[in-house]
Amino acid sequence: MYRTEEMSAQAIEMMNSLDLPSFDDHPFVAPKPLDQRRVAIISSAGLHRRGDRPFGWAARDYRTIPIQERALVMSHVSVDFDRTGFEQDLNTIFPIERLEELADAGVIGSVGRTHYSFMGGTDPLEMEPYARKVVGNLREDEVDTLLLVPI
Repeated sequence: MYRTEEMSAQAIEMMNSLDLPSFDDHPFVAPKPLDQRRVAIISSAGLHRRGDRPFGWAARDYRTIPIQERALVMSHVSVDFDRTGFEQDLNTIFPIERLEELADAGVIGSVGRTHYSFMGGTDPLEMEPYARKVVGNLREDEVDTLLLVPI
Protein backbone atom coordinates (compact mmCIF):
# COMPACT_ATOMS: atom_id res chain seq x y z
CA MET A 1 0.00 0.00 0.00
CA TYR A 2 1.25 3.45 -0.85
CA ARG A 3 0.72 6.60 1.16
CA THR A 4 -0.26 9.60 -0.92
CA GLU A 5 3.03 11.33 -0.08
CA GLU A 6 4.81 8.43 -1.85
CA MET A 7 2.69 8.74 -5.00
CA SER A 8 3.39 10.81 -8.07
CA ALA A 9 1.60 14.13 -8.44
CA GLN A 10 -0.19 12.73 -11.50
CA ALA A 11 -1.52 9.73 -9.54
CA ILE A 12 -2.73 11.94 -6.69
CA GLU A 13 -4.43 14.30 -9.12
CA MET A 14 -6.15 11.38 -10.87
CA MET A 15 -7.37 9.92 -7.58
CA ASN A 16 -8.64 13.27 -6.33
CA SER A 17 -10.54 13.90 -9.57
CA LEU A 18 -12.54 10.65 -9.46
CA ASP A 19 -16.28 11.19 -9.28
CA LEU A 20 -17.20 8.35 -6.96
CA PRO A 21 -20.82 7.23 -6.64
CA SER A 22 -22.55 6.78 -3.33
CA PHE A 23 -24.32 3.55 -2.47
CA ASP A 24 -27.08 2.59 -0.09
CA ASP A 25 -25.67 0.94 2.98
CA HIS A 26 -28.37 -1.70 3.28
CA PRO A 27 -27.09 -5.31 3.22
CA PHE A 28 -28.84 -7.67 0.82
CA VAL A 29 -28.99 -10.36 3.50
CA ALA A 30 -29.85 -10.32 7.18
CA PRO A 31 -26.73 -10.74 9.34
CA LYS A 32 -26.18 -14.08 11.03
CA PRO A 33 -23.44 -15.43 13.29
CA LEU A 34 -20.01 -15.60 11.65
CA ASP A 35 -19.77 -19.35 12.18
CA GLN A 36 -22.81 -19.77 9.94
CA ARG A 37 -21.67 -17.51 7.11
CA ARG A 38 -20.42 -18.57 3.69
CA VAL A 39 -17.57 -16.27 2.65
CA ALA A 40 -16.12 -15.41 -0.77
CA ILE A 41 -13.36 -13.09 -1.91
CA ILE A 42 -13.57 -10.21 -4.36
CA SER A 43 -10.19 -8.75 -5.29
CA SER A 44 -9.24 -5.78 -7.44
CA ALA A 45 -5.76 -7.16 -8.18
CA GLY A 46 -6.44 -8.19 -11.77
CA LEU A 47 -5.98 -11.88 -10.87
CA HIS A 48 -6.90 -14.68 -13.24
CA ARG A 49 -6.13 -18.31 -13.97
CA ARG A 50 -3.33 -19.19 -16.34
CA GLY A 51 -4.83 -19.43 -19.80
CA ASP A 52 -7.63 -16.95 -19.03
CA ARG A 53 -7.78 -13.75 -21.02
CA PRO A 54 -5.62 -11.13 -19.23
CA PHE A 55 -7.16 -7.91 -18.02
CA GLY A 56 -6.61 -4.93 -20.29
CA TRP A 57 -6.26 -1.29 -19.34
CA ALA A 58 -9.39 -0.05 -17.48
CA ALA A 59 -11.08 -3.45 -17.81
CA ARG A 60 -14.62 -3.42 -16.49
CA ASP A 61 -15.30 -7.15 -16.40
CA TYR A 62 -14.16 -9.82 -13.95
CA ARG A 63 -12.56 -13.24 -13.82
CA THR A 64 -13.77 -16.20 -11.81
CA ILE A 65 -11.40 -18.06 -9.54
CA PRO A 66 -12.53 -21.52 -8.41
CA ILE A 67 -11.76 -22.33 -4.77
CA GLN A 68 -9.15 -24.97 -5.66
CA GLU A 69 -7.18 -22.66 -8.00
CA ARG A 70 -3.82 -21.48 -6.67
CA ALA A 71 -1.78 -20.92 -9.88
CA LEU A 72 -2.93 -17.37 -10.46
CA VAL A 73 -1.50 -14.69 -12.71
CA MET A 74 -1.75 -10.95 -12.08
CA SER A 75 -2.29 -8.69 -15.06
CA HIS A 76 -2.73 -5.52 -12.96
CA VAL A 77 -0.32 -2.93 -14.29
CA SER A 78 0.68 0.35 -12.68
CA VAL A 79 3.94 2.17 -12.12
CA ASP A 80 2.87 2.55 -8.47
CA PHE A 81 2.20 -1.17 -7.95
CA ASP A 82 4.54 -3.50 -6.09
CA ARG A 83 4.08 -7.22 -6.82
CA THR A 84 6.59 -8.43 -4.23
CA GLY A 85 4.01 -9.67 -1.72
CA PHE A 86 2.01 -11.50 -4.38
CA GLU A 87 5.12 -13.21 -5.70
CA GLN A 88 6.02 -14.43 -2.20
CA ASP A 89 2.57 -15.38 -0.91
CA LEU A 90 -0.72 -15.36 -2.80
CA ASN A 91 -2.54 -14.84 0.50
CA THR A 92 -1.24 -11.27 0.78
CA ILE A 93 -3.69 -10.23 -1.93
CA PHE A 94 -6.00 -13.24 -2.17
CA PRO A 95 -6.28 -14.81 1.33
CA ILE A 96 -7.97 -18.04 0.28
CA GLU A 97 -5.86 -20.27 2.54
CA ARG A 98 -6.65 -18.05 5.54
CA LEU A 99 -10.38 -18.39 4.79
CA GLU A 100 -10.03 -22.17 4.54
CA GLU A 101 -8.25 -22.20 7.89
CA LEU A 102 -11.04 -20.15 9.45
CA ALA A 103 -13.63 -22.56 8.02
CA ASP A 104 -11.69 -25.60 9.28
CA ALA A 105 -11.50 -24.02 12.75
CA GLY A 106 -15.26 -23.32 12.76
CA VAL A 107 -14.80 -19.54 12.90
CA ILE A 108 -16.72 -19.13 9.63
CA GLY A 109 -19.29 -21.53 8.27
CA SER A 110 -17.76 -22.25 4.87
CA VAL A 111 -15.87 -20.84 1.90
CA GLY A 112 -17.60 -20.10 -1.39
CA ARG A 113 -16.89 -22.32 -4.40
CA THR A 114 -15.99 -19.38 -6.64
CA HIS A 115 -14.19 -16.09 -6.00
CA TYR A 116 -13.82 -13.05 -8.23
CA SER A 117 -11.22 -10.57 -9.37
CA PHE A 118 -11.67 -7.22 -11.06
CA MET A 119 -9.07 -4.79 -12.34
CA GLY A 120 -8.44 -1.98 -9.89
CA GLY A 121 -8.44 1.62 -11.00
CA THR A 122 -11.51 1.33 -13.21
CA ASP A 123 -14.53 3.63 -13.02
CA PRO A 124 -16.99 1.91 -10.65
CA LEU A 125 -20.01 3.10 -12.64
CA GLU A 126 -18.73 1.30 -15.73
CA MET A 127 -18.21 -1.87 -13.68
CA GLU A 128 -21.74 -1.93 -12.26
CA PRO A 129 -23.32 -4.36 -14.79
CA TYR A 130 -20.51 -6.84 -14.14
CA ALA A 131 -20.75 -6.38 -10.38
CA ARG A 132 -24.47 -7.13 -10.55
CA LYS A 133 -23.71 -10.38 -12.41
CA VAL A 134 -21.22 -11.33 -9.69
CA VAL A 135 -23.86 -10.66 -7.03
CA GLY A 136 -26.20 -13.07 -8.83
CA ASN A 137 -23.46 -15.71 -8.95
CA LEU A 138 -22.72 -15.21 -5.24
CA ARG A 139 -26.39 -15.66 -4.36
CA GLU A 140 -26.48 -18.91 -6.37
CA ASP A 141 -23.47 -20.11 -4.35
CA GLU A 142 -25.31 -19.07 -1.15
CA VAL A 143 -22.50 -16.67 -0.22
CA ASP A 144 -23.69 -14.18 2.37
CA THR A 145 -20.41 -12.50 3.33
CA LEU A 146 -17.70 -10.96 1.15
CA LEU A 147 -14.09 -10.29 1.89
CA LEU A 148 -13.26 -7.30 -0.28
CA VAL A 149 -9.53 -7.09 -1.00
CA PRO A 150 -8.76 -3.77 -2.69
CA ILE A 151 -5.34 -3.62 -4.33
